[in-house]
Amino acid sequence: MKRIFTVLGLVILVIGIGCSPDDPDFVPVPERDRSEQQLTDNDSLLGYFETHYYNWSELQVTGDISIDDIVISELPKDEDGNYLALPDPDNNRMLMGNVDAYTTTFRDIEYTYYILSLNQGGGEARPNFSDNVRVRYSGNLQNETVFDSAASPVVFDLTNVVPGWNRVMPKFNAASSFTINGDGTVQYFDYGVGVMFIPSGLAYFATPPFGVPVYSNLIFKFELYQTEVLDHDNDGIPSYMEDLDGDFNLFNDDTDGDRIPNYLDSDDDGDGVPTRDEIIINPDGTIQFPDSNGNETPDYLDSTYPENS
Repeated sequence: MKRIFTVLGLVILVIGIGCSPDDPDFVPVPERDRSEQQLTDNDSLLGYFETHYYNWSELQVTGDISIDDIVISELPKDEDGNYLALPDPDNNRMLMGNVDAYTTTFRDIEYTYYILSLNQGGGEARPNFSDNVRVRYSGNLQNETVFDSAASPVVFDLTNVVPGWNRVMPKFNAASSFTINGDGTVQYFDYGVGVMFIPSGLAYFATPPFGVPVYSNLIFKFELYQTEVLDHDNDGIPSYMEDLDGDFNLFNDDTDGDRIPNYLDSDDDGDGVPTRDEIIINPDGTIQFPDSNGNETPDYLDSTYPENS
């Protein structure tokens, strides 16, 4: 997953060096309209679901399944290229009719993404969109090309990955338990397992890393093992609670207008009093937000309180 958000910077650098605007042959390519592209992406995903199936019966086993067990295949074709019937329908199922559709808004565009849910996960913990997650995954294009994967569990911050991930992960639970083996490896039990199908607008859109074409829909198989609530600025308020407008975007919540988003700002309202000193953290971990002057704005977001600040 590291490549999901680090290779992009190298790609941009290479493009900037090799295709300078000072070059007389340089012709900038305008970015496609997001609203039009999302229609194209959704049609492509629906077409994929209508022509691909998965090994349903092999996944109906006692015990935990792995992303390595999930096989998605294209329907066979006749000699004229026409699709044939689903092979072995007692054991296989079409994706169409078995994926769940969800909608979300990103950059003022409504997107539809899809999930094939194979195990909810038996743990109590469920990640927020801004948390750390420990996962194993494999990412591929619709033509089955694998462009990224993690054979061993990795941890990453959901604020640093493509938007599709921080929409999908909160819909699954982490593992119910784990065991540390004698060789130091960890075995997880009853973890969340699924496959996400995300449109390019919730992926890389026009600026993908090497190996991924522009405007590519992405498919990720994943296993969700653990999650950790993040407080990026250590101000006592979990980062997911600093998304004041509820749009899954932490970067546009900046109460004091200092160009530091609240989730990275230890003094959200810029009144000189640290946010941590304007809230109450109870022994059980719950948080109270005092409104000392009764103006219906909590102190930590109210630059007028205290009045002598």
